[in-house]
Order: sequence, then C-alpha cells, then structure tokens
Amino acid sequence: MSCLKKWPAIGAIGSVTLLRSSLLALFCSIRCPGKLILETYDLARALRDASVPVISGFHTPMEKECLDLLLRGNQPVVMCPARSIEGMRLPSALRSPIESGRLLLLSPFKQKDRRPTAKLAEERNRFVPALATEVFVAYAAEGGKTEQLCRDLIAARKPVFTFVAPSHARLIEIGCTSITTSDLIKRWTKQGPATITAI
Repeated sequence: MSCLKKWPAIGAIGSVTLLRSSLLALFCSIRCPGKLILETYDLARALRDASVPVISGFHTPMEKECLDLLLRGNQPVVMCPARSIEGMRLPSALRSPIESGRLLLLSPFKQKDRRPTAKLAEERNRFVPALATEVFVAYAAEGGKTEQLCRDLIAARKPVFTFVAPSHARLIEIGCTSITTSDLIKRWTKQGPATITAI
C-alpha cells in the first residue's frame, strides 16, 4: 500500500488478510465526558453487531473498553500498540481471537522500542489512519493531541466523523462531520466504504 511508504518495516501477529477489509479507525482522548462514554459503549456494540472492521491503538481507557466489546463479536479487529510487537507476550484475552483469525496486531516500530512512549503513541496515531478508510473520534479533548490529529487528517482530506454532541462544536468547526451511530452503521453496512485516502 502506497499509504504505508512512511513505514517500510511493519511487524504483524495474526492474519494479514484482515487488511483486505475496509477499516474504520477509532480514537478517543484519555478523558471522556460521561455522556459520551455511554454513547461510545453503544457505538462499540453497534459496530460489533454490524460486523464493521475496526482499527485502533486501543490504548486509552475508553478505547480499551471498546476492544473488550468488539472482541465479543465476529468482525475483523486490527490493534496497533505503541511499541514493537516482536517477542511481545500476548495477554490471554488476545490469543484466542488471533488464533481464530479475527484479530491482527500491527506495529511499525523497531525491536528496540519495547515500551510505549508519548512519541511512539503519536507516531502510532499517524499509522492507524493510514490503514483506515475513515476515522471516527468519540471525543477529542480541547487542545489535545487527538484534536491536533483531527486537524491533520482533515487537512489531508481523510474523512473524520464524530458524535452529534454540543461538546463537539469545536471538532465540527475544524472539519469533522457529525453523525449518529445508526447513520454510521448504515454508511458502513449499505454503502461499504472501500477507498483509502492516502495521508
């Protein structure tokens, strides 16, 4: 994929055939407002039930909760840790979905990068959207790294969606598209996005 030319060496654990699917990238800031936590739970369940393939770092608390819900379904899930996965000891919760071909771990980092750092997380958050067709941001804290990521993705013409919520007025102003969970599911199950926008 030409969109991955920035990362010439990518490690993988699991079935790389999952990359043949169109992927929806999922992001959420570390701190998420209570109302949006409930909406994000509902979103994760809806994505799982509709078998929408999802890619994420699954690093922040809300993202981890989403991973737990998604792994209870049958759709492809791609997880991108902010560290090398060479020699990585897999948690028991990940082994079964990897063995069944539902979960793929990907990392563009070198063997020496064995511990997640803020710098690696920032690079990982560039890597994830490069593999995705579209991006959904459950919440981006004002002035935070997720908000800046949104700005950069929009500047690169990558489609970025977020919840319909008053707290997202700022994201709408910078170019994110607000969408309901039901409309997002319809978009992915009926229209089937299939084109990756290079960034």
